[in-house]
Amino acid sequence: MTDLTVIPATNAALPDTPMMLQHWIGGAWLDSADGATSGRCSPAHGMTVSVAARGGVAETEAAIAAARACFDAGTWSRGSGKDRATLLLKVADLIDRDRAALARQEVLESGKPITQAKAEIEGAADLWRYAAALARTLHGDSHNTLGPDMLGLVLKEPVGVVALIAPWNFPFLIVSQKLPFALAAGCSAVIKPSEMTPGTTVMLGRLLQEAGLPDGVVNIVLGYGDPVGETLSKDPRVDMVSFTGSTGVGKRITAAASATLKKVSLELGGKNPQVVFPDADLDQAADAIAFGVYFNAGECCNSGSRIIVHEDVAEALTEKLVSLSRRVPFGEPLDPRTQVGAIISPEHLEKIDAYVQEAKAAGARLALGGAALEVGGLGAQFYQPTIVTGVRPDMPIACEEVFGPVVSVLTFRTPEEAIKLANGAAYGLSAGVWSSDVSTCLDFARRVQAGTVWTNTWMDGFAELPFGGFKQSGQGRELGRYGIEEFLEVKTVQMRIGATRGAWVA
Repeated sequence: MTDLTVIPATNAALPDTPMMLQHWIGGAWLDSADGATSGRCSPAHGMTVSVAARGGVAETEAAIAAARACFDAGTWSRGSGKDRATLLLKVADLIDRDRAALARQEVLESGKPITQAKAEIEGAADLWRYAAALARTLHGDSHNTLGPDMLGLVLKEPVGVVALIAPWNFPFLIVSQKLPFALAAGCSAVIKPSEMTPGTTVMLGRLLQEAGLPDGVVNIVLGYGDPVGETLSKDPRVDMVSFTGSTGVGKRITAAASATLKKVSLELGGKNPQVVFPDADLDQAADAIAFGVYFNAGECCNSGSRIIVHEDVAEALTEKLVSLSRRVPFGEPLDPRTQVGAIISPEHLEKIDAYVQEAKAAGARLALGGAALEVGGLGAQFYQPTIVTGVRPDMPIACEEVFGPVVSVLTFRTPEEAIKLANGAAYGLSAGVWSSDVSTCLDFARRVQAGTVWTNTWMDGFAELPFGGFKQSGQGRELGRYGIEEFLEVKTVQMRIGATRGAWVA
């Protein structure tokens, strides 16, 4: 462990008291009716950094009722695109103003590095501005070719009340991939953040209130999936559920929502391959692989954790990746030098390590890491940068989502074998290809089963481009114009003009 780059505890001041968090329902900040709360202990610092009201069925139903009444009244849903855009832009400015405070709370609750958190908050503000542009450019279609007596219109209307259920790994960013697009469409919303990272969602609610959002358009209920998420998924007053999280929970949400046939949009897990051909720039590939697997401590649905490399360059690439991995700074998330922070919970750290130990027992080899990482002054809720070689496609570490700083290395001989390996997992979120031959890259991009394909890069992202997965990585899309389409219904209007309709009954 001494040859790794570890950043010990910093002298940065920690909060004297935890942030106190309430539900936001119908424009009012409320405790739970039964007084229940839940505390969040910082994964890096071992202290309680937030105490949240713990919602139940009563709070969830009250939030749904507020969103339903607001939507049906039309205060927001039938407003102009200009007015919606104006408010969304104001929220973006407020996010920029409070970026430092938002990022710090996110670090304390999630354990991610401060520089990463600040970049995510900045990216979230950009999403609000992009959604504001969409609010003013929404339109349907007209059909003037139906004959002299008919005019056809296709209207796009907000789907209604939407439940937005967000995960713990990117709490502010993922809410911002959903909420501004729902608001731009004219929907009302109930948000359930993860019980582990509720702070920045509550802070966003305060910014929405400051920006002048009408009461009830957005509501926030804090608490656990059962009962909050389950109630949101089942209630007939909710028209749509948008969920980001694990594939297992996504399946349960789909089952719960099926009774009312509400719309469901899911962004779920990934086991994303990066395929490296022998003509690739190995230095560039190794650096991007290190970024893809260690970013957010690997707790990322887009983690490039499955490396499929041609056998002729596998040893050289692994050596480069090991060398780079030793230099990646792990440790104190409040230190600006740190690039990889703490694991979200002790239970999740144990799950990560179990995959690694199981792979070792099945014959895989450790090129680096494979254990918890002690950080001076902070403890061991960190995991070493880990590279596992000699991995077979049937090993769980090769086909299941580890969600940690662990990379599995598999090899191939032919392009056909590479495609077969890349498509061999149940997931289909992202994929990457490394080659100096554009034909190789394009052929791979056309044949791989993934919602996003990167060529000679990894995990670039833009508000304009849609994001979502194939297979068990989910359904529906976020971001881009497709992101707002998820929150719209299509209505056909057929208008007779001038001439009277011919009699059917003589």
